[in-house]
Amino acid sequence: MAGPLQGVKVIELAGIGPGPYACMLLADLGAEVLRLERGDADASDAPTWDLLNRSRPSVAVDLKNEAGRELVLQLCEQADVLIEGFRPGVTERLGVGPEDVWKRNPKLVYGRMTGYGQDGPLSQLAGHDINYISVSGALWALGRAGDKPVPPLNLVGDFGGGALFLVFGVLAALLHARSTGEGQVVDTAMVDGAASLTTMTHAFMNMGYWKEERGMNMLDTGAHFYEVYETRDGKYMAVGAIESKFYAELLEGLELANTELPAQMDRDAWPAMKERFSEIFLKKTRDEWTAIFEGTDACTTPVLSPSEAATHPYNAERNVFSTQGATQPNPAPRFSKSHGAIGSSPSAPGARTREGLQGWGITDEQITALKAAGALG
Repeated sequence: MAGPLQGVKVIELAGIGPGPYACMLLADLGAEVLRLERGDADASDAPTWDLLNRSRPSVAVDLKNEAGRELVLQLCEQADVLIEGFRPGVTERLGVGPEDVWKRNPKLVYGRMTGYGQDGPLSQLAGHDINYISVSGALWALGRAGDKPVPPLNLVGDFGGGALFLVFGVLAALLHARSTGEGQVVDTAMVDGAASLTTMTHAFMNMGYWKEERGMNMLDTGAHFYEVYETRDGKYMAVGAIESKFYAELLEGLELANTELPAQMDRDAWPAMKERFSEIFLKKTRDEWTAIFEGTDACTTPVLSPSEAATHPYNAERNVFSTQGATQPNPAPRFSKSHGAIGSSPSAPGARTREGLQGWGITDEQITALKAAGALG
């Protein structure tokens, strides 16, 4: 693989959710990632299709075993980055915390992934995406007027506010380490990242454009021109015609262009306009509406299921998804010279222990000794 991160070596102390996704992104773009986790060093390497674990080998390591801990420190001597997702203080107690690895490699970037951060009153508490985005204020705004907030799967906390900020932080710290020779901790908290994602919402509130009421604003289903509408066949169309010129094309497609209508930004008229749009969209099927708006700037598109998206003509033409083996999204973003690519299929924990360690210079004799010491699995 010759991606833009070729030559970057990453140790992953395996966790769940955002940590594995971050390491998948790095591996897809060419980084040499070694996933260390509890597992069976003799497990079959048949594909498991746990897609977050793709593009890198899984090595069975017992971090509570003295020889296993020493193996991690030895691997850190040649690594650029270590990523872990335990509660604060766990890796220090295991003897593989930042100060431990810096004794072996002072340039190593130590990426930490938690929900509430490394310090503060919530740092030691358990939680999940829904908790982190609730504390950040991001969850509150997600929902319709008069109804409760709706969790957006685990996209905003785990993956948007967590994994993507972790990758961003690690790469920034790596640039710093290469120019100064000094590694550092990247404290990535999902609360921090999710809060950052709401920056534009805070800007709108500061300017008086956003009411702190769910479903009453331009981007939260309050506006008729930024909404999802049901079609005659029980499917849906997504409308996002914010700008006036795009709104004009939307009205053209809905056959409302030559009718007397309130101003687009007349908030008092939004509820009635939503009802009117709803009635119109119910007159045709999703495919009929798709054909009407195809090739226009009305910002009106069909709402596709994940399986439909994988075979949609646009996505197929752009090769957005891979359908070889398990259907899965291809690496993103795209590069003009150094391309990312899906590497190996994910396998059972520990299934590629020998291969993974050999790739990092651990000899067969060392692997045999590590197994005998109980360090592997």
